[in-house]
Amino acid sequence: MFKTKLLVIALGAAFALPAMAEDAPAASPLSFNVGAVSNYIYRGLTQTSHKPALQGGVDYAHASGLYVGAWASNVSWIKDSGAIATGDSNIELDTYFGFKNTVATDFGYDVGYVRYNYLGTYTPASGFNNADTAEAYVAGSYKIVSLKYSYSLLDGFLTVPGTKGTNYIDLSVNYPLADSGVTIGAHYGKQTFVGTTQSAGNDIGYSDYKLSASKDFSGYVVGLAYTNTNATAAWTYNGEQWGKSTVALSVLHAF
Repeated sequence: MFKTKLLVIALGAAFALPAMAEDAPAASPLSFNVGAVSNYIYRGLTQTSHKPALQGGVDYAHASGLYVGAWASNVSWIKDSGAIATGDSNIELDTYFGFKNTVATDFGYDVGYVRYNYLGTYTPASGFNNADTAEAYVAGSYKIVSLKYSYSLLDGFLTVPGTKGTNYIDLSVNYPLADSGVTIGAHYGKQTFVGTTQSAGNDIGYSDYKLSASKDFSGYVVGLAYTNTNATAAWTYNGEQWGKSTVALSVLHAF
């Protein structure tokens, strides 16, 4: 999902006359990314029943800080959870826009909107909503630390009905190791459900944790991430615990 998508930007430095620097072509505001993961994990939960996924996206970033983009992946969680009565939906397409900039040298902010679209023709099973979901988000960063808050805008959050206002807090640290091309990361997230799940005494909220490392190999970023959650048995389907501890390998190329 619209989650953290790793964009690699190569910066070159050379001694040149000022006129030559001015003649250098401007970086394109349009970028693309393609990748593969051994297990698509979103907020600590597998979206593919612990199976691989192919993913890719396109982004446009204006010099002002305005950005817009789209990102897609195969998924299986909607059908696996029993949320579909008839039909199928196995492609996630996220569309988003926002504005991000820096306030000072070490401070940044990001505000935006994302819609999670699940393509296909299907009828939700009894007790489930259509999976399509929309969130507004705001984030702030200081050096290597970022904090993001996402708020669900629709009545249903990812097939769970009556959950408008469901929210997620994402605290992340990403530290690049100088001159190595390696970035190590740590993440804590808290998914809070509101609405009918709470009033029925069936709180399905949880926290998730991640440790990761990635390295850039000439434009191909290889990553390894360990994730775990304290998700309850409510997130177990057909004997498969979606939030169990797992390790996922990823490869991403941005161009």
